[in-house]
Amino acid sequence: MRLAELSAESGVAVATLKYYLREGLLHPGRTLSRTSADYDESHVDRVRLVRALSEVGGLSLATIEQVLEVITEPGTDRLHVLEAAQRTLVRAGARTPDGADGGSTQRVRDWIERHGWEIDPMDPFIDDLARAWEACDHAALGLDEDRMDRYAEHVEGIATVDVSTVPEDPEAAVRHVVLGTLLVDPVLVALRRLAQQHVSRRAERVGP
Repeated sequence: MRLAELSAESGVAVATLKYYLREGLLHPGRTLSRTSADYDESHVDRVRLVRALSEVGGLSLATIEQVLEVITEPGTDRLHVLEAAQRTLVRAGARTPDGADGGSTQRVRDWIERHGWEIDPMDPFIDDLARAWEACDHAALGLDEDRMDRYAEHVEGIATVDVSTVPEDPEAAVRHVVLGTLLVDPVLVALRRLAQQHVSRRAERVGP
């Protein structure tokens, strides 16, 4: 298909497609002449991925370029795609500039080690968890390690479902992980609220 047909198929303007080509977000088509090229379904899929990461994921084109570099590397496996997609969300998200104090971060690392989770000790989500746990401490919510263990048991089950549904294809995997995280996280939050209602009402009905 020619560029105009790619535009019609993907729903992205020709001028935008040319920009994607210049910036390396879209791989070149098969050259037909000095001024024209032929494109196929792989280009349609790539344009849709870039558009989804930009419009739904809210990622900058510079960040999208970094993601595409990872998924186009030969031999990229599903685990590395998953990690790359998560890092993309870390870079793109609004993060608190102040990190947790060293003691809180070390507490999280110690808890992770004791819990037996295989985690990169420098993973930025450790700082996220440390800040959140520290805030719970300040609010006197009683979020001790025993309660964290119980949460972790259920979250690990959710993570098992998540990872088992990640496609093998790198581009599909990035789309699945990034968009799935952005769109499914609100689903999980709503489910938690509904489950709290259910458990509370059931407890009232059963009594002490």
